[in-house]
Amino acid sequence: MSTALAVTTAAAAAETRGFLSPTGVEIAFLLVGVVTFGAAVVTVTTRQLVHAALWLVVALGGLAVEYLLLTAEFIAWVQVLIYVGSVVVLLLFGLMLTKAPIGRSPDADSGNRPVALAVAVAAAAALVWVVVDAFRTTWIDLSGPAAGTTAVTGASLFQSWVLPFEALSVLLLAALVGAIVLSRRTGGTDGSDGDRRSTAPAARTGSGPDPAAPDKEGAR
Repeated sequence: MSTALAVTTAAAAAETRGFLSPTGVEIAFLLVGVVTFGAAVVTVTTRQLVHAALWLVVALGGLAVEYLLLTAEFIAWVQVLIYVGSVVVLLLFGLMLTKAPIGRSPDADSGNRPVALAVAVAAAAALVWVVVDAFRTTWIDLSGPAAGTTAVTGASLFQSWVLPFEALSVLLLAALVGAIVLSRRTGGTDGSDGDRRSTAPAARTGSGPDPAAPDKEGAR
């Protein structure tokens, strides 16, 4: 009886929820989403690389706030630490160290904006359709305990998904070892070629019989 009552209560609560009665968290989610979308659009449309990197910080930070509003605290902090704190900083350091142009650059526009816009709209439509179809009847209780904390994520990762986690770690380790091997092989090849080039003139100018020497002696 209690189970049936709980199911009935949950169904009634789901029916009362709608777009005409949004909560404060839902309004904040929509506002942050609009800001994130605008920052993403400016990131791909501006012709100044530094401005694009800074607007990318705003877009990625907006995604982190969205994760926090969805009670996914662990994913939100991963977003901040990895993307905002590492990728964007790496991009800015790359711009400074390579002396790339920081002003308006005509090279920042490839001239394929219609194709890029069509691909972006198609990809966004496909993602929206997949997400809506997969989570049509899924509701997140924002007033309840957070479901995406570090403890919950760690327990799920090392209990239910431990085998894929270990497989992914081995794959990343193999990729790292392969990159090191390829870099060392390339360096060794360049060094051996340099040695061959440096020894070739020495072989030609070494102490050997000069074919022109007998002619000179005969001339004397």
